[in-house]
Amino acid sequence: MKSLLRRHRPSPALIVASLALFVSLSGVSYGVATGFIDSREIKNNEVRSVDIRNNEIRTRDLRNNEVRGIDIRNSTVQGRDIALNTVTGEDVKEDTLQKVPSALLADSATKADSADAVSTQRVVDETMTRGAPDKVLVTQGPLTLYARCANGSGGNTDAALVLDTSEDNSAGGDQTSSNLDLDATSTPYAFGLRSDSSTTATRTAGVSVLWANAQSGPAFTGEVLVQSEASSPTAGTCRLHGVLFLQG
Repeated sequence: MKSLLRRHRPSPALIVASLALFVSLSGVSYGVATGFIDSREIKNNEVRSVDIRNNEIRTRDLRNNEVRGIDIRNSTVQGRDIALNTVTGEDVKEDTLQKVPSALLADSATKADSADAVSTQRVVDETMTRGAPDKVLVTQGPLTLYARCANGSGGNTDAALVLDTSEDNSAGGDQTSSNLDLDATSTPYAFGLRSDSSTTATRTAGVSVLWANAQSGPAFTGEVLVQSEASSPTAGTCRLHGVLFLQG
């Protein structure tokens, strides 16, 4: 019997292998029994999302800077997932942005809607030859202001401002004609008349403080120097220089 046992005694290699198998099996059994399984008992790529309870993965379970864009499903990050004031201009691709709806009209805007009633300045600086056609200085709605350099009586050169309107019940005037009632059928009114002498080379000038308005709202005011100068008894020039302020 003793010789039989000696002949079938396990070798050292078999003993070591058996011991390793026992330890490995007891480790798994121990993990199952105690409810604690670490990464050594889990085969790589075997844990799936269905194996994880919802809302159980926390920030502390993630290594810093390890979650990347490819790890996040498209269109799943929403505004509530981002802290306030943390997205800056450098985080946004500019060519993907569209214009703010209220700014779309800015492409074709020529003036601000809120500035319609603000006065616009117009500089008047005209030199005309006597007998030339009247020249438009400004048109404001139905109101039109002309410069005139006409042949006066006795060969004089007459310089004047002429106000016309296409709207009834318009009004206008200067320091000598304080309140003119003008209609569409009225003869255009000339004021600020300056006339030179026909016998000598003289210059006649004066400043007209003028105003005009229409019933519908357009108006203008201003100061214009009206000057008539004779270069000879048969020829002359007119100079009109000043500033007008348009409104409406």
